[in-house]
Amino acid sequence: MRSQAFILVCMVVFGVVGTCHGGSLKKGFYNNTCPNAEAIIKNATEKRVASDPTLPARFLRMHFHDCFVRGCDASVLLNSTTNKTAEKDAIPNLTLAGFDVIDDIKAEVEKKCPNVVSCADVLALAARDAVSFKVSQTPLWEVLTGRRDSRVSRISEALANLPSPFSNFTTLVQNFANKGLNVQDLVVLSGGHTIGVGHCNAFSNRLYNFTGNGDQDPSLNAKYATFLKTQCQSLSDNTTFVVMDPGSGITFDNNYYVTLKQNKGLFQSDAALLTNKSSRDVVDKLLDSKEFFKEFAKSMEKMGAIGVLTGNAGEIRKKCYVVN
Repeated sequence: MRSQAFILVCMVVFGVVGTCHGGSLKKGFYNNTCPNAEAIIKNATEKRVASDPTLPARFLRMHFHDCFVRGCDASVLLNSTTNKTAEKDAIPNLTLAGFDVIDDIKAEVEKKCPNVVSCADVLALAARDAVSFKVSQTPLWEVLTGRRDSRVSRISEALANLPSPFSNFTTLVQNFANKGLNVQDLVVLSGGHTIGVGHCNAFSNRLYNFTGNGDQDPSLNAKYATFLKTQCQSLSDNTTFVVMDPGSGITFDNNYYVTLKQNKGLFQSDAALLTNKSSRDVVDKLLDSKEFFKEFAKSMEKMGAIGVLTGNAGEIRKKCYVVN
């Protein structure tokens, strides 16, 4: 991976200029101000993952959902207030979990280095360290640091920016292009679905009412669909969940692409990756495990730089769920 990179991202999404303040992310941003910051986060994360193997998927999804709205600025961590409903309460984020754990990890950092390390960096590092735990002796991707925290979090922006599990290929490509990511990144980052779960209401239309006529999605593996129907028995089920990658739900690997080629992609957005030649070609390349880990690192580093607040922009929150 790159030993150091200076990244400046200024996005224009939905007519709003993204955060671009002349600062930069870099390796070891806290070397002088909190030299043990990354070690504290790593140790705190690994301790918690050791007792809860679902956390890697939760942190990875949380980081993704953070970066895809206002940028990687910890806006997803803010609680709603009496007058403002935050991203956290948008429908796509209601199934996110692990906010309390991020708050606890941040608290450990605050004990050693108060008012220094941002929640945005804590989340980015914890996601990397959680996924890497038990998979690799070294971090799976590099996390440059220096992000600052947003003072703003709006439910409307989450609804407008987060990719939907019901999206087709064209819509997904546009979602990612809006964030400066390409088809390669789309397919590679979808591989994050190799860990974690999906709730029935995010895919049950493929089982019971795909075109509005009580039918099943013909692109879905028939045997897999039969199994899914035993778990999700109606369109109204919004509490039951299944692993997104059958047989590999808590193991971070490239098995997602193996199951995808068997037409066992859980969401319509997964199946969409097989509807275009360019994305199918990427899927085929990622069947090679080494290729997947290499490309996943590259795409995560790109994603981690989306719309970052740096320099004097934003703030360093003391508690991740509330502005100072």
